[in-house]
Amino acid sequence: MFITSKLLSFLTQPLAWVALLMLLALVWMKRRPKGARRALLLALVLGLLVGWLPLADALLRPLENRNPAPAEVSAGQLNGYVGVVVLGGALEAAYVWRGHDQVALNGAAERMTVPVALLLQRPQLRVIFTGGEGELWAQGMSEATRAEKFFTSMGVAPNRVEYEDKSRTTYENAVFSAALPNVDKSQRWLLLTSAWHMPRSLAAFRAAGWNVTPYPVDYRTGDSTPWTEYSLAHGAVRWQLLLHEYAGWLAYAMAGRA
Repeated sequence: MFITSKLLSFLTQPLAWVALLMLLALVWMKRRPKGARRALLLALVLGLLVGWLPLADALLRPLENRNPAPAEVSAGQLNGYVGVVVLGGALEAAYVWRGHDQVALNGAAERMTVPVALLLQRPQLRVIFTGGEGELWAQGMSEATRAEKFFTSMGVAPNRVEYEDKSRTTYENAVFSAALPNVDKSQRWLLLTSAWHMPRSLAAFRAAGWNVTPYPVDYRTGDSTPWTEYSLAHGAVRWQLLLHEYAGWLAYAMAGRA
């Protein structure tokens, strides 16, 4: 499943499709010039559409809004919850950390900053961070080790966060976190991850037997997107998030993990 997820990461990058279409056009240029022109035209249209943010956001928005936090959770009323499970994915790869003394967060930073606020506001909450080596080839520090460095830099006491450092996929997050000492997954837990990642994460954790309530963070869309917004960089990221999550959810459903 881990290798499959990495393959999906490539196949769900729309700019990779553009590159493949251009390569196909080069291959066909002499033998199938008409097909080559069509492939180039499709690559151009696809490349232009990728950067038009209203289209990407219109498809990403329902995914982000599918599992909102209950009203009492949004209001900070967390009585009855034993703890929060924080999914990895907000830290830059291990190779970025080498040679620097500072922590490195990526665009999903709220997965890390929101738990810090929860730790300050709700000292009774148990916090579990789950994330092992997410790279295809090990790069050194596991994500849990990098997370520990982040929380320490924020002044969080070492005993306030527990770390699971073996998981490489969302389903493994659920299974390996349940194996930590004194974890009762039938108790009420909050599940904290990016809003676009929440539907698949929630399904995977519940399939693994967890009693979890969504606590989505890291929203990429609002109520609407101005039709003039255009960015190839941001559009490519949003399309990959969208396609990867739907493909991942389908794979999990077929495997009985969602």
